[in-house]
Amino acid sequence: MNVTRPLHTLAVGLTALGMTAASLATENGSPTTAFGVYDFGAGFTPPPTPHGTLGLRANYYRATSVRDSHGRDNGSDFSIDVLSLGLAYLKMTDTRVLGARYGFGGVQPFFKMDADLTVKANGVPVFSDRAELFRQADIQVIPLILQWEPSRNLGVNFWFQVQAPTGDYDKRRLVNPGTNHWTVSPMLNLSYISDSGFEVSSSFQADFNSRNNATDYRSGTEYRHEFAVGQHLGPWTLGLGGYYYRQLTDDDAPGLTRGNRARVLALGPALSFFQPGLPPVWVHLYKEVDARNRAEGYAFAVRLSHSF
Repeated sequence: MNVTRPLHTLAVGLTALGMTAASLATENGSPTTAFGVYDFGAGFTPPPTPHGTLGLRANYYRATSVRDSHGRDNGSDFSIDVLSLGLAYLKMTDTRVLGARYGFGGVQPFFKMDADLTVKANGVPVFSDRAELFRQADIQVIPLILQWEPSRNLGVNFWFQVQAPTGDYDKRRLVNPGTNHWTVSPMLNLSYISDSGFEVSSSFQADFNSRNNATDYRSGTEYRHEFAVGQHLGPWTLGLGGYYYRQLTDDDAPGLTRGNRARVLALGPALSFFQPGLPPVWVHLYKEVDARNRAEGYAFAVRLSHSF
């Protein structure tokens, strides 16, 4: 990717994955919405309650290398640490739409970011920058959630999500919690749990991005598949989770001669705890591999929720 604007702009999306300016896909190599949100139980939403469900998600992401289109380290001295904290609200109802329970919700994330970048040419540093901040990221509004349960073993739900450019953003800054553009994301989530307690869960999502008016940059369409496979043992579920991310279309920006589409695969242990009367908890540790045109790192996440 060849972009005319300065190297000093580098953005980080809702899960803070992605990194440097040159030879990356999507604007500054940053995926637009959060990774690693859906693992065990993805196909089931909370039950209808009088006041809804509050959720809290903490995710720590660290990366120290950026991969080119061949999966090789691009030679930049780079590191980023991001702690993202997200507060979510879901309200499921007994109202039926297309045979499904209807619900709605929203997520407000905050990022604590520490990034350092040195770009080299022939082994000689030609540019360096760093930033440290703790700011609000883009809000996600979910006006439509539809939950089906075709059988006692199977849960299926559809979400329609809109991410608004409400996060802190400065095009001159090395890292930004906000993306400064709108994103519309349909997603389909499924979970199957056998009578013996074996679970397979998946989430499929696409991100359609508008143009960033501050940079005249429009990121291409993004796709992700999140998954988890495991065994229920009493209140615990233990197994393997991860995600596959791929950019489906090229970016559009002045001076862009080719769209180096990004991709990455992440895998690692995942577990959850669910017992009636107690808040459910999800934990996973994912290591990214096979990255192209983006950073390659690892993420540790903890989620919990409570219905009122």
